[in-house]
Amino acid sequence: MEILSHISLDSALELPIYKQLAGSIRAAIEVGAIGLGERLPATRELAGQLGLNRTTVSAAYSVLEEAGLLEGQVGRGSFVAYNGASTIARSFDWEKVLPPPESINAASGEAKINFANSRPSEDCFPMEEFRRLSREVIQSREAVDILQLGSPYGYGPLRRYLLNENLAMGLARAEDDLIITNGCQQALDLLARLLVGGSDAEVLLEEPVYHGLLRVFASARARLIPVPVGDSGVNVSALEAIASQQQKTRLLVITPDFQNPTGTSLNLEQRKSIVAIAQRAGWMVIESTIYRDLRYRGQALPTLKQLDESGNVISIGSYSKVAFPGLRVGWVIASRPVVARLAEAKQTSDLHSDQLSQAVLLRFAESGELARHLERTKHMGTERLRAVLESCERFLPAGCRFTRPEGGMNLWVELPPPLLAEELLKAAEEQEVSFLPGGYFSHRRSDPRHLRISFGGLSPETIRLGMGILGTIARDQIAAHQERAPLESFAALV
Repeated sequence: MEILSHISLDSALELPIYKQLAGSIRAAIEVGAIGLGERLPATRELAGQLGLNRTTVSAAYSVLEEAGLLEGQVGRGSFVAYNGASTIARSFDWEKVLPPPESINAASGEAKINFANSRPSEDCFPMEEFRRLSREVIQSREAVDILQLGSPYGYGPLRRYLLNENLAMGLARAEDDLIITNGCQQALDLLARLLVGGSDAEVLLEEPVYHGLLRVFASARARLIPVPVGDSGVNVSALEAIASQQQKTRLLVITPDFQNPTGTSLNLEQRKSIVAIAQRAGWMVIESTIYRDLRYRGQALPTLKQLDESGNVISIGSYSKVAFPGLRVGWVIASRPVVARLAEAKQTSDLHSDQLSQAVLLRFAESGELARHLERTKHMGTERLRAVLESCERFLPAGCRFTRPEGGMNLWVELPPPLLAEELLKAAEEQEVSFLPGGYFSHRRSDPRHLRISFGGLSPETIRLGMGILGTIARDQIAAHQERAPLESFAALV
């Protein structure tokens, strides 16, 4: 099978390259040029033949798999699932009626060294304790009630536990309530719909910012106002300027501790200033605390909600970064009227979050296993943070700058000219290393020289190996550019 003869790509077209590629392969299947059961080239192979990023080919294959034209088989590859036009002609063309995708994640998931995903290491999971506590929950008298329909506010015992814990630490106020959500992503989505949806209000977001948060508020049709984040966190002076000029600003969304993607944290004076600015301007504030417990160095500082005296700060938290992200248990702490409206929205969305997961996590917390697991996680996180910082110092070429977080799972790298993050990624994927370029965290996707390194899920040895590979590639690209520069710097004499 010679697939290249059937592929036509044009970078001048508005249609994304991955959709052009998917369309070309689809057309070849429809006319029978690629037969039923035939294996397509591996993503790496086809990307090399076409001069594309491997993730572009992966995205095209994903489109075809979703359309039912390809079948991916683990360890074997992608195979044609239909036999040409006779079958395809009767298939409904969903691509014509569905809106275009908002974005494609740059991480293909195939890399052996994956710096792209901000998640805990599976090596940290206390599986024996988890299995034991799960059995205890399933065998308990409460199991029947747990498996019944529940409240949109969340599993009552866990909700009370979380609220009492947060009240005791000053992370909740007496007039606050708590709702449990399917992770912090659903919390953000519900809050965006409640506080912004359809109003064309201005929402202040960090720049760069977590790409899932960016998509949520873009989908809510908010007018997004970027606030720059530097080596010391969000720019407070920029916030003050916005407060004095913008009249339609409704909401500030911020991560004070180990911000994603930069890993930066706000100092105490910055936190106090932000709370004061928001109160004077009448802004609502959504504060993400999901990385707060992952502090490996330095002193913990009060959250914005702890400093808030007016009640305009809403706090979101999650177990996903400290224990079992697959269980999808997050929460929102806010004034009772806000939580009541969130419960209405959640009931419309999914009735309630899975109660069995909540019950197991409650048992995990009450038994003391969560505290022990968190201590182990922080110990391992300390080793991982040390490894990534030392590796940046040792392997990255001169001119690279990077943040120096005291915790969390991410750090932010700025490449020197002429390096570009997308070009570095393309070469890195050839050696089974992946990361996310800075454009995925930008309001305008216009950040060509930054990238995020997520180190939380990798061992120190893997971190050193991966950073060594990235450093070698970066130096090679600089050297190749320097070799070309003399040839490019002289204009022809005519």
